[in-house]
Amino acid sequence: MTDPSPPPPPPPPPLRPMPDDWRRALAVVAHPDDLEYGCSAAVAAWTADGREVGYVLATRGEAGIDTLPPAQARSLREAEQRAAAAAVGVTTVEFLGHPDGVIEYGTRLRRDIAAAVRRYRPELVLTLNHRDTWATGAWNTPDHVAVGRAVLDAVADAGNRWIFPELTGQGLPPWNGVRWVAVANSPAPTHAVPAGPGFEQGVRSLLAHRTYLEALSDTDPETYARRFLADSTGTHSARFGGRPAVAFELFGR
Repeated sequence: MTDPSPPPPPPPPPLRPMPDDWRRALAVVAHPDDLEYGCSAAVAAWTADGREVGYVLATRGEAGIDTLPPAQARSLREAEQRAAAAAVGVTTVEFLGHPDGVIEYGTRLRRDIAAAVRRYRPELVLTLNHRDTWATGAWNTPDHVAVGRAVLDAVADAGNRWIFPELTGQGLPPWNGVRWVAVANSPAPTHAVPAGPGFEQGVRSLLAHRTYLEALSDTDPETYARRFLADSTGTHSARFGGRPAVAFELFGR
């Protein structure tokens, strides 16, 4: 009797190493903690290697802690984000001031991100998963989707002098030097960075969001941070020579 079951799908291809012939990166995400849950261990390794990384946050995370009113959460989460960035060697942190939880994809968001790209003039741009779902199949949040998609579009906007021409008048000439956009926590990763060299700094970076973590879970914050990063960097290790990895979906330009 012929077995009617279909053959198993082929294993996914190995993750390729991320490009390393760049000196300046800009990370643009929706909320404080997005980078710490996504790729801070990679950022730590890059800054230790002398590379420059700047952070741009669309919001201040004011709607992220149920037990704190937005006015109080806003300043606390901004301070925690600056501490988290410092833990991985990032000194430049900018907040765009879009409303947490209700970010709208559109020209205002694209213009703000294009302006940031023109200011920082990076070769590599980082963002968080812009797809409707995570790898687990869980639904993504509207803020992540809006910001991630706007980043992919705004990188092109930043290089076109006829899109948002008012930016040139503000002293921000076009920048067409972005060579890659790397999406952290994508359900379809293609490249990776070894997580080991920056792992401990990544733990400290996530732990800097202590108030947020304490509101999120009853687990001791350090135990939570260490376990989360161990699990997340181990997810794709089989595709990266058995090494813990920070994985990205890489778009070239």
